[in-house]
Amino acid sequence: MIEISDHAELAARCDGDTLCLWAAQGLAGQTSGDRSRAWRSADGTAIAVAGPDLSTRDRIAVRGRAEAAIPLVRGVLEIVGPTFRPLGDRDLIADIVAGIPELAPVAAFGWMDSHSPASVPLRPGAARWLPEAELPNVMALLQVSFPDSDALPGAPGVERWAGVRDEHGRILAVTAVAWSAPDLGYLAGVAVHPDARGRGYGATVCSFVLAEMLAKHGAAALMVDEHNHAAIRLYRGLGLRYRSLTAARLA
Repeated sequence: MIEISDHAELAARCDGDTLCLWAAQGLAGQTSGDRSRAWRSADGTAIAVAGPDLSTRDRIAVRGRAEAAIPLVRGVLEIVGPTFRPLGDRDLIADIVAGIPELAPVAAFGWMDSHSPASVPLRPGAARWLPEAELPNVMALLQVSFPDSDALPGAPGVERWAGVRDEHGRILAVTAVAWSAPDLGYLAGVAVHPDARGRGYGATVCSFVLAEMLAKHGAAALMVDEHNHAAIRLYRGLGLRYRSLTAARLA
């Protein structure tokens, strides 16, 4: 296995794969010891990118041919340690788990992304970036509508929040920008108050943040529960593509 230290090389070798670029977090210019690292197999047909503390997990984004990815992931785990979880397309992770018996699948979910600003149909509404003074209200909304959110106000890696208010100033829907990479804006913490669901507030705040992230980074992505069909329909309506992922960890 060969370490990749240049972000441009990684982007080229992974063909712009947004999951790998997210895990890479830019590679260059980060503090050693707590930064993302990337490797490729000797034949160049597999890539593994280890990103610490991304959406509350240490992750290894994996891409490529299974026969090359299996020894690559084994070698990366020996370097980065047992807290890191391989993450990638469902069939690839199934092959890796079969090839590394110490691993077991732990979660299946969706990765949704977009590269094109033109693909985001902007919705009219009052979505705005929220000032820091509003963070307690964001937390109150999350406790009611999304208590398991990985993104929380003030948590490491959570950058800023956008929201939609009603005519009385009450926040009805929020979305966070968190754990973004230089070439990928990452959305998290999408929540709509139970009393306001089905009225387009979630689509309004998400379209606002997606447009901002696509303009800034050139790509945007989020994770979604594979069984949350309403959320998947919403995100597809905003131009995001769905991709089935599985995560594994050392048993």
